[in-house]
Amino acid sequence: MTNDPDRCDLLSLDLPHAEAVRAVLPGAQDLTAAAAVAKALGDPTRLRVAAALSGGGAMCGCDLAWITQLAPNLVSHHLRQLRTAGLATSTRRGKLVMYDLTDHAHALLEAVVGLHRPAAQTSLEARAGRADAAVSDDAAVAYQVPAPYEVSSGEGMSVTGTTAGQAR
Repeated sequence: MTNDPDRCDLLSLDLPHAEAVRAVLPGAQDLTAAAAVAKALGDPTRLRVAAALSGGGAMCGCDLAWITQLAPNLVSHHLRQLRTAGLATSTRRGKLVMYDLTDHAHALLEAVVGLHRPAAQTSLEARAGRADAAVSDDAAVAYQVPAPYEVSSGEGMSVTGTTAGQAR
C-alpha cells in the first residue's frame, strides 16, 4: 500500500474505455494552441483588460487605460497579447485604434469569470446610438460624462462634464 492519496494501490485498466478516451484526445498542436489561449487569460491584468472589453465593447486603448486604471503602455502590451492569442481584434479608425473581443474570447470569459456579453452591445456606433457614427481624423465622439466630473490627461488637456453631457 502507498501513502499517496492520488495513486491507486491496484493497477486495473479498463482497456476499451481507455482506448476510446485516447482516440478522442486532441493532438499536441491543438493542445499547444489551447494552452496559449489559456495563458493569455491566465494573467490577472490581462483578464481585467479583457473583462473591460467584454463589458464595454469596442474601444480604444486610452479608454481602456482609464477604465482599468492601468498605464496606457501596460494596457497596450496586454491588448497585443490578447490579439496574438486570437482573443481580440483591432481596427484603425483615423488616429484611433479600436479593440474588441472575438466571440471565442466572450465565450471563454463567460466560462472563466462568469461575464455575460450585453445583448445590445455590438460596437461603438451602437453604444453611441448612431448607426452612421464614424471616428475620423476630423471627427470626435462626444461621451456622456455625468456632472460634475472632470477627466484630465495630465498634459494640460481636460474634459469637464456638464449636465447636458457635452464636453467643454
